[in-house]
Formats: sequence, C-alpha cells, structure tokens
Amino acid sequence: MSEPTPGMNLYGAVDLSSLATPRQQTTGVPAGPGGAGDGAGAAVPGAVVVKVTTATFGETVQLSTQVPVLVDLYSARSAASAQLSPVLEKLAREYGGRFQLAQVDVDADAQIAAAFQVQSVPTVVAVVGGQPIPLFQGAYPEEQIRQVLDEVLRIAAQNGVTGVLSQESGEPGEEEPAEPPLPPLHAEALEAIERGDLDAAEDAYTRALKENPGDGEARAALLQVQLIRRVDHDDPQEVLAAAADAAPADVAAHLAAADVEAATGRFGAAFERLVRVVRFTSGDEREQARLRLLELFEIAGPTHPDVSPARRALASALY
Repeated sequence: MSEPTPGMNLYGAVDLSSLATPRQQTTGVPAGPGGAGDGAGAAVPGAVVVKVTTATFGETVQLSTQVPVLVDLYSARSAASAQLSPVLEKLAREYGGRFQLAQVDVDADAQIAAAFQVQSVPTVVAVVGGQPIPLFQGAYPEEQIRQVLDEVLRIAAQNGVTGVLSQESGEPGEEEPAEPPLPPLHAEALEAIERGDLDAAEDAYTRALKENPGDGEARAALLQVQLIRRVDHDDPQEVLAAAADAAPADVAAHLAAADVEAATGRFGAAFERLVRVVRFTSGDEREQARLRLLELFEIAGPTHPDVSPARRALASALY
C-alpha cells in the first residue's frame, strides 16, 4: 500500500485480522492488473451507512478491498460524537457510495475499540485494502472532514480500491434493526448539540439529572458539554503555551490546559497535568484541581485505559 500523506500514517501495531473470520482475513488489496485491485468504479453491493459489531466487522474489513471504509467509533455518552456522527452520515450519502460509513458503538463493542487502540471518542479511522489509516479524533468541522475524505479516496484510488456501493442502506428486502429511542431529555439535548445550542443542551441534561440523579450517561454528557463550553472561545495553542510557562501551582493555567487536552482527546496528558497540580498545591486550590480531574474521569469513561492509572496516581498524590 502506498504511504499516506503526513498525519495519515498507518497504524503499524494494529492487526484487524483478529476481528475477521478465517475466510475474511485480508492483508492488503487483491492484486489485479498492474498490482492494483480489479473493478475500478465497479458497483459493489452494500449499504452506504451501516452499524457494525464485532460479529460483522470481518465483512467490513473484506469490503475495504473494494470500497474505502470510514469507521466512526462513537459513544452515546459523548457530546462530540453526537455532533460528528450526523455530519459523517450526511457526507457518506453525499459522496454517493464512494465510501462506506461503518458506525461502531465503543461501549457495546470494546473489542473493536481495542483493535483500533481508541483513546477517546469520537475517533475516525479509514480502512483501505484491509489496512487501517488513523484520521482524527473529536468533532471536526465539515469542510476539514471533506478534505480528509478526498485524501482517503486519493489513497484508495492509488491502491485500486475504487468500487462504488450500489445500495443506499441495508440489503435488498432487509430493514436495519431499530435502535431503542433515547429518553426524551437526552434526545432534546442531542438535538440542541446538533444545532450548536450548548446552553439548551446543558439545560436538558441538567433536567434529566434532576429527574434521575443516578443517570450516569446524562452526568457524563453534561460534563462534556460544560467542557466544550470552557474551551470554545480559547486558542488551544495559546492556552498550552501559557501553561508551559506557568508554575506547577498555577491552578488556573493548568486547569485551562487540561481542558484543552481533554477536549482534543489527550486524556492521559490532562490527567498527568492535574495530578501534578494536586501534588504542588493544598487547600482550596488542591480541591479545585481534584474535582476537575474527577470530572474528566467521568467524561473519559471507566473503560478508558488512562483512567485507572490516573486514579491510582491521584490517590498517591493526596495521601
């Protein structure tokens, strides 16, 4: 496979064959004339947008030898996922089957998330000829996503992967299983996020928690909305540069930098930063850093690989 452009290097350590059945395992693009895949521009049966599980992911890997596949690794708990997924669905249909959008719920399919070494959600990865190409994390603007998609299609074409899906959704005569409806306030919050109204989203999640204080998904989503609001008007590079020059006990500078790191998917860096602040502070300042760290733990979720080590580090810093 040809080398992608900078920022789109292949995952050298990922072996997607572990998710494929023996008949579906693949190590690259099938050789055709001149070494490229056969059937340039040929119609390929399949859906433009599909829900993928561990049981069906082998089919996705196999399809990637004919049509590029864009994998959206998302979580229903993630406000950023709620922003990104509708944009990806829109683009998948707009591109007319030149790639398949494979949606993976990482909370339900941890094996796929582990295969792609997912550190935060949403994470978007392309699969071309059975080989994964990391693309981006977080809710990217639509125009930037278009540029990424065009680059993926260019790479796919260089490797003979130029098929076009012939179905808009589902197989002939089949209906996709209906997803259970979201609780009304969750649905209201997600609609608000999709239209960019973070105030309304925060209000809806707050009301959901008043109705059910044990609603962990609403709690994590509310914290993520608040995180997005905190970083919304800051220049990330300026925030990180200011923190680099700040003393370890400068709580405000490091809280802002940890927010930027978490919002861009670098939870491990955010955790490490705040644990260090806890070590160098006391009293109200230490408590402020501790509480922010606990909030970021909730946003990342208990299955995030950096959460358990950071909890142990926090306990050590406190005691």
